[in-house]
Order: sequence, then structure tokens, then C-alpha cells
Amino acid sequence: MSAGALAAAAAGASLPGALETLADGVRWLLAAFSGVVMVYFLCVNTSYLVLIALATWDSVHYHRRVAFAGADDVYANPLNPAISVIMPAYNEEAGIVEAVRAMLSMRYPSFEIIVVDDGSRDGTFDRLREEYDLVRVPRVVPDDIPTRGRVLSVHVPASGSQTLLVVRKANSGRADALNVGVNFARHPLVCMVDADSILDAGALLSVAKPFTDDPLRVIATGGVIRIANGCDVIGGRVAKVRMPRQWLVRIQVIEYLRAFLLGRTGWSRLGGLLIISGAFGLFRRDVVVEVGGLDPGSIGEDAELVTRLHRHMREQGRDYRIVFVSEPVSWTEAPSTLAVLGRQRRRWSRGLAELAWKHRTMFANPRYGRIGLIALPYYVVFELFAPLVSLSGLVLVPLGVLVGAVDIPFAVAVMLASYGYSLLVAFVALAVEEYAFHRYGRWRDLGAAALAALFENFGYRQFNAWWGAQGILAALRRTQQVWGVMTREGFSAQGGPTGGRGGSMGGEQR
Repeated sequence: MSAGALAAAAAGASLPGALETLADGVRWLLAAFSGVVMVYFLCVNTSYLVLIALATWDSVHYHRRVAFAGADDVYANPLNPAISVIMPAYNEEAGIVEAVRAMLSMRYPSFEIIVVDDGSRDGTFDRLREEYDLVRVPRVVPDDIPTRGRVLSVHVPASGSQTLLVVRKANSGRADALNVGVNFARHPLVCMVDADSILDAGALLSVAKPFTDDPLRVIATGGVIRIANGCDVIGGRVAKVRMPRQWLVRIQVIEYLRAFLLGRTGWSRLGGLLIISGAFGLFRRDVVVEVGGLDPGSIGEDAELVTRLHRHMREQGRDYRIVFVSEPVSWTEAPSTLAVLGRQRRRWSRGLAELAWKHRTMFANPRYGRIGLIALPYYVVFELFAPLVSLSGLVLVPLGVLVGAVDIPFAVAVMLASYGYSLLVAFVALAVEEYAFHRYGRWRDLGAAALAALFENFGYRQFNAWWGAQGILAALRRTQQVWGVMTREGFSAQGGPTGGRGGSMGGEQR
């Protein structure tokens, strides 16, 4: 036999062995990655349980203190710091009057409402002008914080009331609109709210209480955001709380309970609160001015501001506190379609990615205390990377089972444990909310909430993972930031939509 034939025979004999070695390597990698994915999600849900324990302790103690909180005394105290409520609005015609009416009827000793119309293209300003008989007044534009959009005009009620101020400006984004509002604010505390939000009557008293209890250290507070879809709204107030009719929104109710009532309350107890929702947050004006206001170039400007406040105070060596208030005080309209929800979640994911990159020097840095060593690593590992791990697990774990790299009984046990953890977190959030605040008065609402917690694991989480991954990709590609349009239905006295269409999550630059 020739030398060439011998070589060919040897190569043919070794080919099956090489393929088998390659297959073993692939199976080992699949097994290792599948194990990492399973352990990852067990760790995620265990961290939720830790936050739940902290939040439950806080909620129980809050419930015991309610009778002795002295809200009436706080309301009557003229020494409470005055508040400027800033409401940016862009195409909010459907609900702007209800929102402003609710703000003007807040129970608080001294406050003003500043509506910043960020170049609306609908009848937002016309509705306000008709309702409050607005007239134009000359006003010097303050420049404590640099802004982008030009101020076009300033308006007040013809009655001469100093409570309401409406500022019209060229469209330049929500963050810039808030900065304009901060510049016009006359009071030491500034409250940032969304135009589609409806606040409880005592909302300002609740979020301002930490400032009166600890005036030297508290620089920011945030409140719970709840979903108003399906609720009865009368006179600019949520009169009766009901579960929404749509399952997509019902699942978001559970998600908000878990994130706000438990997650952020737990982080506040740890001193590591990184996010105060732009829908309702209270800040010391002087500190906001010190850090230069909100970043118009950030798509997650609310979380970025809180992170920058942490960074600024740590670098200055100043003692401070950022507190989360667990009362459900602010109500907002949640997305009711997958298209709108997807835009929202992609924006959230992109905002978190950009925040993590911008403040990457804080990551695992002892100089920044719990924020650098615990909070930021947690959000990066368990919030930012979660969509990527989830999508990878959806593909690789079944593939590992198919090729025999993953033990089927073990995979099923871990999967059930993960889903069980998830359901436990949701049910505890619902139980804590009912114990402390008892918002849902009908058993069928509680039953719908329990079913929504179950359905969340089948499709909804997977969609969220896909949208989250798209947000990360957009951050990496640095594509143009577009908030996208959200059609708002507004609120009605019967718990349904008003039928009006309008509103948005922003214009071209938002």
C-alpha cells in the first residue's frame, strides 16, 4: 500500500474520534453554561427574597406607626419646607387638566405647580389656558442650570394666583424641560412628576416627611408608583382602586408592586437606593443645581441623576441620605399594548446600560461605599445582564437537554424552584401591600392579581428579556435616542378610558 493510501486510512480512522471529542467538548460547555444559568436565576430570586425581608419589616413598622404619624400636625406646620412641583408635558392633552387639578388640590402648607410645556403639538396648552384662564407675563429666565430649549413664554392665571406657573419652550426633551422647571422654581424642594400621573392628596406630606425628620442629611426621596388603569378617577383623585381589565396591564401591576413596594424599599433600608422614578421624586433644589441638573443626553435621566447625587456627595465627603417612602402615593397610566410596552422596556434597558458605562469608575470602588460595592454591581449583574442570560438560557438549556449534557430531572427541579421563587416573591408583594395599605377591596381583584403573577412567567418575562437585549444592543451601537410615542387614553370616573387620544413618551428629541 502506498504512503498516500496509509495516510488517508489513518485520517479516516481518526475522524470519528475527533468528532466524538468535539461533541464531548460541546456537551461539557452546554452543561457548564446550563448550570450557570440555573444558579444565576436562583441567585436573582434569592436576592429578591432578601429585599423582601427588609421591605416587609419596613412595611410592618410603617403600618404600626400610621396612627401616630401626625399627618394633620405636619400639614398645619408652617415651618415645613415649601415645594415646587415641576411637571414636564409633551402632547398630554388627554389628561393634563386632571393632572394639574389633582396637583393643585394637594394637602401641603406651601407649594407651587410649574408646568413646562415642552413644545407640544396638540392642545395641551390650549386645555390649560381654557381651564385656568392663563395670561402671558414677562419673566426673567433664570440660568442656574444650563438648558437647551429656548423659553418661548411664561403664563399665570388671570386671577393672580401664585400657585400655578406654565412655561412654554421649544422641544428639547424631558430632562431639559425639568431643568427649566428647576430654574424657575422658587422653593427649596423640587418635586418632579409626570404629566400623566395622579397623586394622592397626602402625597407631598408623605415624601416631604423625611426632610422634616432629618433636614440636614436627606437630599432626595421617592414614592411608590401604582398603575391607575381600570381605577375610578373622580376630581383628579383615584377614588376606587380596581385591577385593570387587560392581562398585560395586570401583570405590570404585579411587576410594579415587586419593584417599588419591595425592591426599592429594601434598597432604601440598605442605603443603596439608585432609582427614584421620574414619575414622582422630591429633591433638594440646591443639591440638584450643584450637580448641574438632569443630563439631557441620558435616556434614563431619573436614575442617572440619583446616581450622580450619590457620586457627588461621596466625593465631597458629605453625610447624606436618599430615602424611599413606601406609601402608594402616585398613580400612572401603564402601556396597554405590546408595541408601547416594548418601547418602554427597551428604553429602560438602554438607560441602565448607559448609566453603568457613564459611572463605571464607581463599580466595585470602596470610595463609594455601598453604592459602589453592592448596589451598582447588583444592578449590572442581576438587572442589566438578566435579559442576555435569560435569552441564552432559553436556547442553550433545552439544547443541553437534547444532547444529553444536562440531567433532565435536575433541570426540571431547578426550573420549578426558579418559578416557585418568582411566584413567592409576587405573592409576598401582594400580601404586604394588602396588609399595609389594603387598596384592593374586592376578592376578584386579588384573584386576578394572583393569576397575573402566574401568567407572568409564560411569555411576558421572555418578551421583556428580548426587549432588554435590544436596549443593550442600542446602547452599544449608540443609535439615536428616540423615546417613541405612547397613545394615552386618559382617566375617567368609571374606571375606563376617556376615549381621548393623545400624549406621548416624547417627541423626536425625547
